[in-house]
Amino acid sequence: MKKWFLVISLILFGCTEETEKLPIQGPIVEKVATNLNIPWSINLHDNIFYISERVGTIARIQGSTVVHEPVQLSDNLAAISEAGLLGFVLKPDFDETGEAYAYYTYDMNGEPFNRVVTIKREDGQWQEIVIHLDSIVTGNIHHGGRLEIGPDGLLYVTVGDAGIPSNAQDPSSLNGKILRMKDDGSFEIFSMGHRNPQGLAWDEDGTLFEAEHGQSANDEINLVEQGKNYGYPIIEGDETEEGLESPIITSGSDETWAPSGITFHEGKLYVATLRGESVKVMNIETGEIEQSITGFGRVRDVFSDGKSLYFVTNNTDGRGTPSEDDDVLYRLE
Repeated sequence: MKKWFLVISLILFGCTEETEKLPIQGPIVEKVATNLNIPWSINLHDNIFYISERVGTIARIQGSTVVHEPVQLSDNLAAISEAGLLGFVLKPDFDETGEAYAYYTYDMNGEPFNRVVTIKREDGQWQEIVIHLDSIVTGNIHHGGRLEIGPDGLLYVTVGDAGIPSNAQDPSSLNGKILRMKDDGSFEIFSMGHRNPQGLAWDEDGTLFEAEHGQSANDEINLVEQGKNYGYPIIEGDETEEGLESPIITSGSDETWAPSGITFHEGKLYVATLRGESVKVMNIETGEIEQSITGFGRVRDVFSDGKSLYFVTNNTDGRGTPSEDDDVLYRLE
């Protein structure tokens, strides 16, 4: 596979025999799979990637072979901005059951809603078999949609504010919340006060971190604890108020990242950014952004297998500038 050097710098100190050449080399990135259809969430099982695609398919990637497996859902996907088949995570017993959780935006009588379901893989296609959460109100934007299974074995679900900021502070609304769900469909509101949360990851100590879009810049990385309120729309970015939680890292009022998927890799938090068109490497202890990996356009999700880091672009989502191969799954050494 062809490889690219993101940064290759050669510094020469003079031309004498004492001169030492010091190459400063950036990470090596290779293409794993190309021509994906607006990929959203990366999963890996037995060296096979399963990646949800907003158009309603699961890209199954084995070696260099990509198959876009259809997903049979009980309602048509909504044809609105940011919508479609979004969050997707294989269940821990996928080997035995072939089951996964999925989050999608559907159309009912001309209105969009979100739901969380179980889908099952059989004979090269997926079928919705259980609806767990249904009729989650949404709008033309801010669907949320990230699904992740926590260290406790429960499913965590991010739900956007549906474009109505007051929803995030309304305890009777699921919008602007992070939910925690059991396999039987029972759930609780884990945290509130979120705008459009799209990233969830736990560090090695089991602490939950979340990434969300700010209203005008002020994108956030939050340390999330059960029962707490993360302030939107009352506070944003560096603002503080008693009883509300401020982010541990923010883009500030002059920069927009539009963060999406996040993951921990070798102790650092890697953040996929759409508007920021990069993978940002963050030190959560110092709050510093140590590196921005750029040159690939809009990045939707990141995934670590413990050895390498993977990420997918979203240049075909209508807001990017796609190349001939987009969208692409990359591996970062």
